[in-house]
Amino acid sequence: MSQLKNGSSQCLWTSICIVLFLMSMARGAVSTDYGEALTKSLLYFEAQRSGKLPPNQRVTWRGDSALRDGSDVHVDLTGGYYDAGDNMKFGFPLAFTTTMLAWSSIEMASQLKVHQEYENVLAALKWATDYLIKAHPEPDVLYGQVGEGNSDHGCWMRPEDMTTPRPSFRIDAQHPGADLAGETAAAMAAASVAFAPCDEVYANILIGHAKDLFEFAKAHPGVYQNSISNAGGFYASSGYEDELLWAAAWLHRATNDQTYLDYLTQASGSGGPRTVFAWDDKFVGAQVLVAKLAFEAKVESNGKIAEFKSMAEQFICNCAQKGSNNVKKTPGGLLWFLPWNNLQYTAAASFVLSAYSKYLEDAKASIHCPNGALEASDLLNLARSQVDYILGSNPKNMSYMVGFGTNYPQRPHHRAASIISITKDQTPVACIQGFDAWFHNPAPNPNVLVGAVVGGPNDNDVYGDDRTDYLEAEPAPVTAAPLVGVLAAVA
Repeated sequence: MSQLKNGSSQCLWTSICIVLFLMSMARGAVSTDYGEALTKSLLYFEAQRSGKLPPNQRVTWRGDSALRDGSDVHVDLTGGYYDAGDNMKFGFPLAFTTTMLAWSSIEMASQLKVHQEYENVLAALKWATDYLIKAHPEPDVLYGQVGEGNSDHGCWMRPEDMTTPRPSFRIDAQHPGADLAGETAAAMAAASVAFAPCDEVYANILIGHAKDLFEFAKAHPGVYQNSISNAGGFYASSGYEDELLWAAAWLHRATNDQTYLDYLTQASGSGGPRTVFAWDDKFVGAQVLVAKLAFEAKVESNGKIAEFKSMAEQFICNCAQKGSNNVKKTPGGLLWFLPWNNLQYTAAASFVLSAYSKYLEDAKASIHCPNGALEASDLLNLARSQVDYILGSNPKNMSYMVGFGTNYPQRPHHRAASIISITKDQTPVACIQGFDAWFHNPAPNPNVLVGAVVGGPNDNDVYGDDRTDYLEAEPAPVTAAPLVGVLAAVA
């Protein structure tokens, strides 16, 4: 009898050891997975490239495309990134993507270096800024769109085959767009901070553009879709005050010039409490950057500065379910903001949590919410939980990052990925033929759009993996850019 007991306890102890070993292995695997997801998120940007591809292009199913962009106005507008799943270049969301990619590279530089992705982030960033520099040929001229949205959306074609019109649209002193100019100023300023440690000459070029664009934006108010009406049906702006604050905050960080701090402290408002941080609403971003100054004691935390910081923390409290207007969560735990490409808002909010966690930790501070306190670790843990959901810890056990894990979306709404690669079949795919042969084809996409994050599930954690459902199945660079920073933070 005692022999049986000893055998049972030994068996039990062995089982416990195995479980503990597997748990430790799982923890290690999760850490490795974040690094893999980080690598793949940067490959996605290469799949979105427009123009002449470089010799070190890693996404080899893409080819050169749109090599005559800007020829209608005798300006070289080749390069940049295609927007989401189409072949358009929309300057407004592209500039926000650029700013967030720069912010990711700045805040998480050490983690990116550890995972040997720092150079890849800067390469992705430079692909955007090189284009934005071309798009700003004069102080008061900024090209904000290439392509005609309606005809582009009326065709399902590889970018390499495009026959749709590629008109170039601009804002200038007579046709203003303070939001577009302001966001592009923010992008240039943030990128100048990102490049300053390794390429001072390029950083100085960027800051020159940022200053000019900020002055242009201030001198010529108005929303850009009044000047570029075609953009209104796709990326209409709700105002320009947020872009000007966001640009001023980045210009101050880049230059330490009191002029830009004065603009922030003398502004009529801080944006008040916000419900999202996204391509059309940058108030939270400006609030967080000002809060950072307060944490570092670079400014006195009173008056307008305190107001900015308080608004940033209200947003964070609401994300953490400890505020007075908490963000909705799906049953599976995903922060859920809006039905169209919800994961862009989740990714941007998670970046705010990751960056603010760092500020709190450095300042040995915490946030006092209406329903409890938040420490730095609480913010990072919440950001990690959102990344975990995106990467597969959800009711569907599906990774919403294409190419990550074994169960991921097979049919993202994306022209280039959904049509056979030009490197395999150079026969042109015509406008309507693309819809018939590829868009409505129930088969998985022939090209795996590695690193793309789709729009995501609905508020009940349901996702259909349907190419025709652009609300949920279309990936976009505005989602990937902040996620780069979050993945680096938790990796």
